Amino acid sequence: MSSTVSVNSSRAQQKVVLIGRPNSGKSLLFNQLTGLQQKVANFPGVTVELKSGSMKELTIVDFPGTYSLHSFSQDEQVAIDAIYQALDSDETGLIVCVLDASRLERSLVFGLQVQALAKKHNKGFVFAINMIDDALRFGHEIDVKGLSEELGSPVFALSAKTLIGISEFQQALPDLVKNNQDCIPSRVSESHDDVINRSRQLANHFGMNANVVLKQQNRIDQFLLHNWLGGLAFMTIMFLLFQSIFTWAAPLMDAVESGIGLMAGAVTSILPEGIFNDFLNDAIFGGVGSFLVFVPQIMVLTFIIGLLEDSGYLARAALICHKPLSFFGLSGRSFIPYLSGHACAIPAIMAARTIESPRKRLITMMTIPLMSCSARLPVYALLIAVFIPHQQYLGGLVNLQGMVFFCLYMMGIVTALIVSLVMNKTQFAQNDKSEMPFILELPSYRLPHWKPLMYRVLNSAKYFIKRAAPVIFMVAVVIWFLGYFPVHEGGLENSYLGFIGHYIEPVFAPLGIDWRYGVAILMSFLAREVFVGTLGTLFGIQGADENIAGLAENIQHDGLAFGAGMGLLVFYVIALQCVATVATIRAETGSHKIAWGLVAGYGALAYLMAFLVYNVLS
Repeated sequence: MSSTVSVNSSRAQQKVVLIGRPNSGKSLLFNQLTGLQQKVANFPGVTVELKSGSMKELTIVDFPGTYSLHSFSQDEQVAIDAIYQALDSDETGLIVCVLDASRLERSLVFGLQVQALAKKHNKGFVFAINMIDDALRFGHEIDVKGLSEELGSPVFALSAKTLIGISEFQQALPDLVKNNQDCIPSRVSESHDDVINRSRQLANHFGMNANVVLKQQNRIDQFLLHNWLGGLAFMTIMFLLFQSIFTWAAPLMDAVESGIGLMAGAVTSILPEGIFNDFLNDAIFGGVGSFLVFVPQIMVLTFIIGLLEDSGYLARAALICHKPLSFFGLSGRSFIPYLSGHACAIPAIMAARTIESPRKRLITMMTIPLMSCSARLPVYALLIAVFIPHQQYLGGLVNLQGMVFFCLYMMGIVTALIVSLVMNKTQFAQNDKSEMPFILELPSYRLPHWKPLMYRVLNSAKYFIKRAAPVIFMVAVVIWFLGYFPVHEGGLENSYLGFIGHYIEPVFAPLGIDWRYGVAILMSFLAREVFVGTLGTLFGIQGADENIAGLAENIQHDGLAFGAGMGLLVFYVIALQCVATVATIRAETGSHKIAWGLVAGYGALAYLMAFLVYNVLS
């Protein structure tokens, strides 16, 4: 897939392009220079599209990372194409090659290649040695002046994390762009062997000893990458992740629920009884308010995944998972899009561009919708609250509801692996002639970037509300109107919605659910979280308590069978119910047939599995 540079600037603005290897800190440097908040994390392949922002009179462009000028994956091809376009463009005022201070030799191998291209195209060029705080932490100072003289280009030492040297770099950029002809490299390495030898000599003479970093890293990796202990550690971390979604988020969820309840009581108590009061109580507070209760769970999930990303563990987890994933025809690189899919399928599908194999990339994209994304959280939490008792073990460390939650996530993963295996056995997925071996650079262990991490947590809540609230509001209003009118005895059963619901009820009756749940399922094909809002509105019309605890209690009193409830959970694990995800699959694969085929295929499989679960458990 090609990608274009999005520039929010006037034509007169000159571009400063940030180029470097994956995980060199380009995105964090971009954020510090522009004041924007692009995603940053401690594993390769975070940036899969070109990002741009403004700094004074300059436009800063963040390119996806690449290990060389020869692409092996889709995201690397985006970066390489963009590098050559930038070199040919008159708007490019300066090329900044970002180097990793803890991996200076490897960074220079790529940096010297780009430097040679910059000289060939008469472009201003500078080196920015990022993560200088790592060198200082080990008591080593990089000889910036000596390195600059040897490289024949200006060199800046900085840390985008601790802000060392950022202010000086920001102040220098306008002058560097203005006098960019003075920054054209004075000497370059021509041959590949020369590049390798020079990078090794320069790193040894002017940089820090990489073995110092590796010694500390290897002590931890002996445990986390152990054949058996590493797998056990991985499963423990994943289990605790999903446990924490219930335990950590519970107080926040209670606070949000109480706040919505107080607001509903305050607003409706001052209004006279009638249609408008019923509308606010049932549609707004009952429908829209019911899904807001789950925002804390999404924030906790984003926070924990962010911790794993920033720590450097995710790349190790990908390495651990490579062998088992290979059995299903996937790669260790599929792990990171899979894990990202537990937050949102859309960026996860785009992150699959980092997978070199077209076959594995396509299968990964097609199975990411089976990962339980944050939109499924409200559905899971509601149905688990209905059927699973709140029991704790080991002093509250293990929660029964959290264990069921973990099982649902594992079910999505196992289903994705089985589907991947089936796809690999079909003619649809012929082996790639140019299959690449799995090679992954392990980043250094680092403490999280707290400010960007907290921004991501808040942004996940904002994105969830911004995406879901308009849809849920629209559905809640329509559902309330159809369920409220015509006003006569019989209430909901004899309303317009009751008529429609009874018409479609035979489709869902084999799953053990009545027409109300059928309507909620149909509405949730716009977005999964609509399911809870729809039920909140429907039970609100019937006089039930609008908050989530009341909704769960009223579903229990309503007599929904255990087998039907478990079948609903299984249905939502498998079904593809997100218009935005379908559109993303269509854009990434270039195929309407694949996108809508997944909707039909996963929908049929979800229905079949829900039917089996209901009949077995009943």
